[in-house]
Amino acid sequence: MKTVKKNAEYTIYQKRNNRYAVKGANANWLNGEEKVDILLAENLIKLTQPAAPEVEEKAPADTAEDTAEETTEDTSAEVEPSADSNDDAESSEESDSDKVS
Repeated sequence: MKTVKKNAEYTIYQKRNNRYAVKGANANWLNGEEKVDILLAENLIKLTQPAAPEVEEKAPADTAEDTAEETTEDTSAEVEPSADSNDDAESSEESDSDKVS
């Protein structure tokens, strides 16, 4: 590592991959906000503002109610099994057990 700047409070090093390391006066490495503040003060790095999150447009209330009604109707039709389907399932189970014996 190459020494970039040294003073009484900290020493700034530049690594071979061109990133920076900061060692405090007490010989401990500085990380996080402390490191960023020092590097910004020395004009060694520049921070960019994070991109603003995109805001989704809300759908009108009328269409939301219509879709809720449609989904409840669809699920109620699927929940009610027919009596014939239960009989078919039982008969197929019996035939499978007969094959095993």
